[in-house]
Amino acid sequence: MHRYESILIAGAGDVGTRLARRLAAEGRRVHALRRSEASGGDGIVWRRGDLLRPDTLAGLPPVDALVFAATPDARDEAAYRAVFVDGLRHVIDALPTPPRRTVFVSSSAVYGEHDGAWIDEDTPPAPLGFNGRVLLEAERWLATRDVGGVSLRLAGLYGPGRTQLFDRLREGKAGVPRDRQVYANRIHVDDAAAALAMLLDVETPASVYLGVDDTPLPIDVLYDHLADLLGAPRPPEGPAPAGVGNKRLSNARLRELGFRCAWPDAREGYAALVRASSV
Repeated sequence: MHRYESILIAGAGDVGTRLARRLAAEGRRVHALRRSEASGGDGIVWRRGDLLRPDTLAGLPPVDALVFAATPDARDEAAYRAVFVDGLRHVIDALPTPPRRTVFVSSSAVYGEHDGAWIDEDTPPAPLGFNGRVLLEAERWLATRDVGGVSLRLAGLYGPGRTQLFDRLREGKAGVPRDRQVYANRIHVDDAAAALAMLLDVETPASVYLGVDDTPLPIDVLYDHLADLLGAPRPPEGPAPAGVGNKRLSNARLRELGFRCAWPDAREGYAALVRASSV
């Protein structure tokens, strides 16, 4: 593995901040870019800037590697395009020298409907919604640049602070299809950060990886398990999540690098969240 010593994380939200702390603990020079102020004292150089406003990105330092982990403020096509297409271009253009490695946080939303079949990085993308279309456009633009581009297509994130599903289950608002197997694909936020850290250092990476745990689960199995943990009623019959598609994501390519999830099964990860938060 090759080790890059100076890294800029553009979009230091939940996953980006977890990655920044992990890299700083390894003694690397980490610059974390976000729109809001952040306190120091953690070995991270916090920088304030807006990816949508190139003028605020002046003065970025030269770095070996870039991780683009931004998220849009709104769930509409204009907001996604502004962040993932324009914002990615703005930050790369603002750097004084091109990074030798760029890791782009993408999403499994680039895939379509597969009737519960296993899919991997070689499965042709067929986005069902604007989010997947925009992310795929950004991935393809990155691939045209000489910046060592790698895209990590993350499955659904869960972890500390991400407890909206608990509330929906308690309130009886989380229906599930029970007449057919519709799969949920998840990855814990700490595992997502660990995967990003690994992809920074792979000497000759592939252009795309899937970031997902080891255990795709039928959504009714997962939600019933969570309801039991919470002491909530099991969810009623309902439609599958819209615009997601039914598929099982394989992390075999990531595992070939030596990656192992700390939380290989979301049932275990969610159980730890319930214990820790006493919710």
